[in-house]
Amino acid sequence: MGKAVPLVEEPTEAGEGYDATPYLPARGGLAALRRAAADCRGCPLFRDATQTVFGAGSDSARTVFVGEQPGDQEDRQGEPFVGPAGRLLRKAMNEGGLDERQAYFTNAVKHFKFTVAARGKRRIHKAPSLREMTACRPWLNAELAQLDPEVIVVLGATAAKTLLGSSFRVTKERGTPIESERGLVVATVHPSSVLRSDDRAEAYAGLVSDLRVVAGLLE
Repeated sequence: MGKAVPLVEEPTEAGEGYDATPYLPARGGLAALRRAAADCRGCPLFRDATQTVFGAGSDSARTVFVGEQPGDQEDRQGEPFVGPAGRLLRKAMNEGGLDERQAYFTNAVKHFKFTVAARGKRRIHKAPSLREMTACRPWLNAELAQLDPEVIVVLGATAAKTLLGSSFRVTKERGTPIESERGLVVATVHPSSVLRSDDRAEAYAGLVSDLRVVAGLLE
């Protein structure tokens, strides 16, 4: 199957023309989307990232977990949620009664955005801009359309705002099922925030509690 031919010029630093839509394949399933995403130039983030990190998991997933963007390890390995935050998420899923084999993992933004530490070569996560989130949204929309999951779990503020709007606040509405144009959504914190928390035990317990809500919706 041929790849979609880009219909827009490479985006400028000012943000004009940020849009992944021209890179989406005209037809095909998740495999076709994954192949096409590897060549996406819909925003400037591809320039510094090692590779596109597309979603992964079950093609018949009952739940889709949406994070913000790939981290350092994900960028290097080309798979979502394979770093410390991903391992913590899978542990919380298990405790919350969710089967990883029935899940699909992806991010609102498919390229790693980072700055380099002043000393050394350590790459430090940098939050994507609204333009970058909007540019990448067609990939997420296409994934969700293909998967049609029973529940979408948004992890953290960026993912929540991508699917539920800029006014949504995870801290106020986490763990509550919300009807959206994409289906039933439950928001919770990103597992990376648990790792950074001063009270990691309490933050982790909150994440597990939210995931138990998701498990209950699947019964």
